[in-house]
Amino acid sequence: MQKIVGDRLRPPGEGDAYGVAEAKAALRKAYALIDERLGEQTWELGEAFSMAECSAAPALHYADLVEPFGTAYPRLSAYLQRLRERPSYARVVREAEPYAHLLPQET
Repeated sequence: MQKIVGDRLRPPGEGDAYGVAEAKAALRKAYALIDERLGEQTWELGEAFSMAECSAAPALHYADLVEPFGTAYPRLSAYLQRLRERPSYARVVREAEPYAHLLPQET
């Protein structure tokens, strides 16, 4: 993710398209691995929400912003949706909204 975000901070015309393409490919590879390993359980380690979700949630939130999961990774997309539906997760995202503009958007 950092390669993609860092590239967005570069001056116009100074981007690293090749490096960004590699970084996006690496993210998609990681998405496929996570999607496969999630299986059919509700949460990462089974049916109980755990610290694993607390650890995964921020990275998945930002990863989806820089290289969206879309429909290619259905288990991963569903997992993130379940996280988004949790009141505690929704509260944290809502409280972070005033700072969301600091994440450089794709141009």
